[in-house]
Amino acid sequence: MRNVLVLCVTFFALLSYGQRQEDVTVKRVMKLMGTRFEITVIAPNEDIGYINIDEAVSEIKRIERIISSWDEASETSLINMNAGIQPVIVSAELFGLIERAKKISEITDGAFDISYASMDQIWKFDGSMEGSPKESEVQMAISKIGHDKIILDYDKRTVFLSEKGMRIGFGAIGKGYAADRAKELLVSKQVKGGIINASGDLTTWGTKITGEKWLVGIANPLSKEKVFSWLPVVESSVATSGNYEKFVVLNGEKYSHIIDPRTGYPTKGIQSVSVFAKYAELCDALATAVFIMGRDSGIHLINQIDGVEVVVVDSDNKVHRSTGILFDNNP
Repeated sequence: MRNVLVLCVTFFALLSYGQRQEDVTVKRVMKLMGTRFEITVIAPNEDIGYINIDEAVSEIKRIERIISSWDEASETSLINMNAGIQPVIVSAELFGLIERAKKISEITDGAFDISYASMDQIWKFDGSMEGSPKESEVQMAISKIGHDKIILDYDKRTVFLSEKGMRIGFGAIGKGYAADRAKELLVSKQVKGGIINASGDLTTWGTKITGEKWLVGIANPLSKEKVFSWLPVVESSVATSGNYEKFVVLNGEKYSHIIDPRTGYPTKGIQSVSVFAKYAELCDALATAVFIMGRDSGIHLINQIDGVEVVVVDSDNKVHRSTGILFDNNP
């Protein structure tokens, strides 16, 4: 009888242990930072999973309150309002983000530049444009652009835009940064794995419940509904910039929403760029830069940066890649 009791207790203990290990995948889709966010986590149960997601959402909203150029109370808006007037003391977090953005501007020869925001006044991709802006308007906007005109004081931790009318915006780096910070928070909470997808700026950690790697599909250039190839994203990130969602057609010609800050005009020649790296922030910025630099110059740049890869789909629907990309057509 005693042996039977021991066996029953042992079986119950094993059963309980097995139940504790049955993790679930919890996902929520919502609108944050003006765009679609999809947050997926691996959790012991649904309740804990949704709590984890709520914490990630709170972190993303916190980031938005700092970097939003539409929120008049944000640090970024304060910097813009004081352009050409006086330096603004900012948080160490925003100072660091601007410092990194300036460094990316340097290595991309200005193809990426957070001071591009003055262009928002002349190019609109909400359906309201009826014709191309005047050349004089473009040149006036360009005169307000330049990462060298963003003056950082490291001792006082201030940011100063040296000319009146200058503006900075984080549209090409902010979502990636928010995804990174939300991931960092969840990892610190011992969340085993997950994906944060900020409208194409995606970062992952851990694995699926099955132990399989998270995969990202590169869309077929001839059909967005089909996948050209699957690539694993292990403890890593990817960001995609494309001209198929936001654009304007003027005089029968399609213009991408991605503006070259050096010329003041929309880019041509590329349909999409996907950059792979450890941090979504870097992927986000470099995807925009490669889109603007063009296929050859962009891929050449990426080939010189350790730990970064790129896939480019050009205007002829041909797929190009950096040296470290190996395609896998099986999901």
